[in-house]
Amino acid sequence: MLYYMLNKPQGCVTACTDAVHHTVMECFPKELAEKLHPVGRLDKDTCGLLLLTNDGSLDLRIMQPKKHISKTYFFYAIGKITDEKIRQLEGGIPLAGFTTKEAVFRIEREYRIGELEKFMPEDRRERYMKNPEGPAFSASLTIYEGKKHEVKRMLEAVGCRIFYLRRESIGGLRLDASLKQGEYRILTHDEVRLLKDE
Repeated sequence: MLYYMLNKPQGCVTACTDAVHHTVMECFPKELAEKLHPVGRLDKDTCGLLLLTNDGSLDLRIMQPKKHISKTYFFYAIGKITDEKIRQLEGGIPLAGFTTKEAVFRIEREYRIGELEKFMPEDRRERYMKNPEGPAFSASLTIYEGKKHEVKRMLEAVGCRIFYLRRESIGGLRLDASLKQGEYRILTHDEVRLLKDE
């Protein structure tokens, strides 16, 4: 079986083929890409830890919401974070059709919007930079499910807007900090075992 870790780059979709967009499979040589499929998905503008394998059971084992395997995301967001907002995020946020499960939120640093310009997507940079002195922050959020756009929707529900999002870990497996966006490596035997024990 083949097991790879990719630091998914921003701007490509998590799919084997796409008629319009670049895909994560283009990060691999063609002969290897033909043997792999992505485990779960990350949004087009999200980067970070993505697993690819030819083990058909791995997706069911670690990515299904009912398994409650943790996924940790680092992000930059516009807005003011407060103790009350953190309590809401950690206790469960009502969203359309469901309420999120308990989560773990960790604030990293507060910023002014203008300090984070280089992390902003080009199509939104001009709009965000109209208020360069406004509040922004970096933080991490650990969730135990994986609904569509869940992290972004959770922050929007408390009046904050994420503009940079990176998945840092799945269960006990962390993104290799030495991998730049678009780079990949084979998982070690210990890392594969870690995933299968989740």
